[in-house]
Amino acid sequence: MHLHCYVWSGIGEELRNEAERRPPLPPADPGPFTSSPLPPMRTCDWLLKPARRIDASAATPDDALTWLAERYRAMESSFLRPADEARIGLDVRLRNAREALTGGVDVQWGIWLTGGRFLTCGVVCCSPNRHAAYRCPAS
Repeated sequence: MHLHCYVWSGIGEELRNEAERRPPLPPADPGPFTSSPLPPMRTCDWLLKPARRIDASAATPDDALTWLAERYRAMESSFLRPADEARIGLDVRLRNAREALTGGVDVQWGIWLTGGRFLTCGVVCCSPNRHAAYRCPAS
């Protein structure tokens, strides 16, 4: 197994556009879903997005945790509710993410930012993924 890391930051209101966040049932044209910059509704569906959407690939859960921590720290000064986020904290997030990834479970973090923006960071288990039998987008 390896891991792919995805990030999206944008206007939170855009997340309501579920048509662009759900892959179509086959044999429909996947155009709106694959071309949309919006994150998918299900974390595993990131694997259906073009490979250029992969922000990083990780060989181990530790590599993925480093990536998650870097993304978190990069946006920390923009958190909408820093006191609320501090109650959870990065250490708890990383501990939970480690447990999930070690067990082959995808991880998705979502945090509201100032100015109505939203940050989502996802780490998806690839080859195999326990939720979907998708091929690796990087192969």
